[in-house]
Amino acid sequence: MWNGAIDRRPALIARVSGAADVVTAVRFAHEQGLPVSIRGGGHSAPGFAVANGALMIDMSDLKEIRIDPAARIAVAGSGLLWSELDAATQAYGLATTGGVVGDTGVAGLTLGGGIGFMDRLAGLTCDNLLGAEVVTADGQVLQASEDDHHDLFWALRGGGGNFGVVTSFSYRLHPVTEVFGGLLCYTMDRTAEVLQAYREVSADAPDRLALYAGVVAAPPAPFVPEHLRGKRVVGLVPVYFGPADEAARALAPLLAAAPPVLDLTKPMSYREVQQLTDGLNPPGMHHYYTTEWLRGLDDRTIDEVVQAAADASSPRSVVTLKRMGGAAGRVPADATPFWYRDATYHLDIHAQWAPGEPPEPHIAWARAARQAARRDWAGGGYVNFIESGQDTGRVRAAFGGNYTRLARIKAAYDPDNFFRINNNIPPAVPAGDGAGTATSSPPSPEETGARDGCN
Repeated sequence: MWNGAIDRRPALIARVSGAADVVTAVRFAHEQGLPVSIRGGGHSAPGFAVANGALMIDMSDLKEIRIDPAARIAVAGSGLLWSELDAATQAYGLATTGGVVGDTGVAGLTLGGGIGFMDRLAGLTCDNLLGAEVVTADGQVLQASEDDHHDLFWALRGGGGNFGVVTSFSYRLHPVTEVFGGLLCYTMDRTAEVLQAYREVSADAPDRLALYAGVVAAPPAPFVPEHLRGKRVVGLVPVYFGPADEAARALAPLLAAAPPVLDLTKPMSYREVQQLTDGLNPPGMHHYYTTEWLRGLDDRTIDEVVQAAADASSPRSVVTLKRMGGAAGRVPADATPFWYRDATYHLDIHAQWAPGEPPEPHIAWARAARQAARRDWAGGGYVNFIESGQDTGRVRAAFGGNYTRLARIKAAYDPDNFFRINNNIPPAVPAGDGAGTATSSPPSPEETGARDGCN
């Protein structure tokens, strides 16, 4: 597991090699009365891949990739990591929206919606999903797409792991050859000034320009000035999909409004772009995520976010803002389960600390930092960064106005809530029996190993 804070003991692990093995595992779990967890890339911060006393269905051997460069389609096994899929698609100068950390699994990111550097240009990951092979709770193998099992396909594009075990995904690909990006670095005393410039420039940014802002600890790398190494700094990560001269024109207003102390932007490959933040997540660390969608970023919210970042309980903890919009923002809110299409920013609070430290101060800081931005809150958070499967209110809010439809689809494909070790959507009761209520409970604390709010 990527998150070192997760320490759970499954009863059994089934390492599957295809859909037939998944069917066998699902039927065995039913016969034995075992709960089931699903491991794709193992990058779930709440640790949903593993549960105490459960049967873990481990998808990590499903690595098949088939690329049709003429049709611009990739078929990807659900055990792939984004770095592996990126390598295969970039061999043809193609890509689809993927996560910004290379060892994120394709399955979890896609099923939760999928934000990344390409979403303003090409839409969310789920917007680029063309089809999926799914093993359902009753052991059927279904092909879900716009034409087949349409409701199930709709639910898979952002509804999380509630509806079955996806064994492969089909993605739409886009030409990606010339990219310009990197890091702009500033000292902490300029945080408010930099975030104000980021807000103003990003308001008119073209779809080809992705913009992240964050407060991080500068790594002890040769390219970082010695006096900044290990210090908290403000970083902007611009990524422009196009030639360097176009990128220079797009970034000129930002560089004029906030000249950096360190400019590490340059022409690079898309695979290099996808590795820009990998060093911020070393193996073995303990993690806790929480998140909000923001409708705006006024001066008071900036001041509160700056203070929250300054108060971080660990030097490795990160506060990140991502400018949303572009192609992802033009999709109707009910076209997929991903509701918050009109959000202007995504706020990601990522507490990260060393093994052996008590989790409580770091979790308390993350929650307080999230609350600091509530004046610009859009109504919920990103389902892939919802911090705990036990908080049903946060899960419901993450799906906004799409929750009721998701609960009905859950009732159709998993009426007993067999797939419940996730950010759970209990199945709706049929009309006439109390519509809208749940027939089954979310995962128990015993299954997910909940303790001290860090699961």
